[in-house]
Amino acid sequence: MKNSRGKGFFCLLAAVVIIVLCGYFGYRTAGDVKLGLDLAGGVSITYQAVGEATDEQMDDTVYKLRRRVDTYSPEADVYREGKDRINIDIPGVSDANAILETLGQPGSLRFTDMDGNTILTGDQVSSARAAVADNNGSNEYVVSLTFNEEGTAAFAEATSRLVGQQIAIVYDGEVVSAPVVREAITQGQCSIDGIGSYEEAENLASTIRIGALSVELTELRSNVVGARLGQEAVTTSLQAGAVGFAVVAVFMIAVYLVPGAASALALDVGLMVILLAAFEVTLTLPGIAGIILSIGMAVDANVIIFTRIKEEIGGGRSVEAAIKAGFEKALSAIIDGNVTTLIAALVLFWRGSGTVKGFATTLAMGIVLSMFTALFVTRFILRALYNLGLKNPKLYGVKRDRKPFNFVGIRKFTFAIPVVIFAIGIGAMVMGVSSGRGAFNYSMEFMGGTSTNVTFNEDMSLDQISEQVVPLVEEVTGDGDVQTQKVEGGNEVIIRTRTLSAEEREQLNQLLADHFGVDENQITAESISGVISSEMRADAILAVAIATVCMLVYIWFRFKNIRFAASAVLALVHDVAVVTVCYAVFRWSVGSNFIACMLTIVGYSINATIVIFDRIREHLKTAGQKKDLAELVNESITQTFTRSINTSLTTFIMVFVLYLMGVSSIREFALPLMVGIVCGAFSSVCITGPLWYMMTAGGRKRQAEGGR
Repeated sequence: MKNSRGKGFFCLLAAVVIIVLCGYFGYRTAGDVKLGLDLAGGVSITYQAVGEATDEQMDDTVYKLRRRVDTYSPEADVYREGKDRINIDIPGVSDANAILETLGQPGSLRFTDMDGNTILTGDQVSSARAAVADNNGSNEYVVSLTFNEEGTAAFAEATSRLVGQQIAIVYDGEVVSAPVVREAITQGQCSIDGIGSYEEAENLASTIRIGALSVELTELRSNVVGARLGQEAVTTSLQAGAVGFAVVAVFMIAVYLVPGAASALALDVGLMVILLAAFEVTLTLPGIAGIILSIGMAVDANVIIFTRIKEEIGGGRSVEAAIKAGFEKALSAIIDGNVTTLIAALVLFWRGSGTVKGFATTLAMGIVLSMFTALFVTRFILRALYNLGLKNPKLYGVKRDRKPFNFVGIRKFTFAIPVVIFAIGIGAMVMGVSSGRGAFNYSMEFMGGTSTNVTFNEDMSLDQISEQVVPLVEEVTGDGDVQTQKVEGGNEVIIRTRTLSAEEREQLNQLLADHFGVDENQITAESISGVISSEMRADAILAVAIATVCMLVYIWFRFKNIRFAASAVLALVHDVAVVTVCYAVFRWSVGSNFIACMLTIVGYSINATIVIFDRIREHLKTAGQKKDLAELVNESITQTFTRSINTSLTTFIMVFVLYLMGVSSIREFALPLMVGIVCGAFSSVCITGPLWYMMTAGGRKRQAEGGR
């Protein structure tokens, strides 16, 4: 007994020391974490085209610069300002001169044979267009090229001798396409086929046009700018995170007693900060969303384990045996839930761009950490507490069997709820379109807007700008979607809003002059394009689609039943659709927060479903065909109901505290996320199980009828 207690004491001491050290180093390295434009600001560079440039040339140049600026930070923003200007905002950079030269140079485009010999260069391409061709009744995506006189001759000579061989199209040293020459091309026109989608064809055509651009850019100005969300947003978010974490920790201890005290959530946070600094990850608001989700996953893993321990004790096992069985029986649900979300994170990182990658990075890191701490560290601490003498079953809680609730029986009612919600949403969208407002309230990040530069008579603090300037701007716009940034080294402030009319610009100028004595000659305004480009939107949508398919395949593989996968994915679609409806009905601003919110829901919603399906799978192994299917589903959902509620509640608490304490821009993110958490809990408990039952019962019925 003494030896056991001594071992428990030293193990617990070692765990505490490790957690304290990780917390200390996490605190020390927190200042080294790179913050994005929304949280810390960076460098803002404005270029102006030399000479005349068409809209197509300017848009292609924006695309080129976005590709180039990704090497500095995938969270950078590139957008048009006015007719002939391009603005680039790069987070975490303070020296504009170090990047000005490379960013302004047109890309190098060459057509080469496979030995690397140059056939022609980009300036010999007259045009490149994406198109859809008819190939024996089916659509085929192609890129149509036209060469100038010099290029026509060079291409004719090359294709005549390279029939059956590849010609590589190389942009900035990277092969972007390598089509096979089928015949000699002598008329100065050709098509590249075998392209998977129109988006791919458009991107390839744009890349080729980029290499052929003759647009020369000159630096107009460069400034160091402050955070878009302001220091107040950063401070309150950190405070809210601390308060929310403390509330969750108290909740875990109150509900799960000794196991709750053993959960190593603090270690997760400390290690996360250390890794963010070590891998130089640029943290943005979507990145914070990924951290919140990963903490939710960590809580979820602990709740699954602790609930299992309660069940085993309730079934008559000793505490020691219950701890061992609890971890063993929870293992499959934890692995499946976390791996499913990890698949989504990896696909989002692979196919996404900008803030989507930031979200995916923090989520993937958090998932790996949460699995490690839940399965190993928490177990280590719990064993140490047990060896110290905490062996009374009352200290671990006892979960008694409940009478199964008839979730399957009320499925018509629960299925009707989302139908009504969707009908309301469609009605709201139709009304929005008919009134000219649009189906959604797109923010300036999507639609573009007006950038107003104001030089005040004094150096205003971020708090003063938020408290005194922003309300005046909102009075003019009637919209809360306002971004402000300070330009360092002066009194200049950049104010970004929706597109302002001439009258609204004049009204804003007058208000600023009346309230702050600003010289109206010191106020300039330019129209800006959306920072979330069509390519970024397409990347995000494609990434979510691929992630959903990959999750479906994984669940199908793990559960050996396509009905499990189909039910889970349909529930996921339900959650995303309901939150989208809320955006339409309540006219919430659709911007980068929308993307972050949807990605969080996609990653979070599937987890509770996996736990219920894991219990159904477990019962199917023991009961097989003997037990009534509806009874089996009801029993599985009832047994995991407490876990579903507790996990959703803990995540909801963290986001709710963020909503209460955060500034308006943070609330815009937190509010729909709370709706998504509630939707995820509802769909997991009330939709996925009954949906799987309907599919499976129908299959069994058809099998029975076929056997007669």
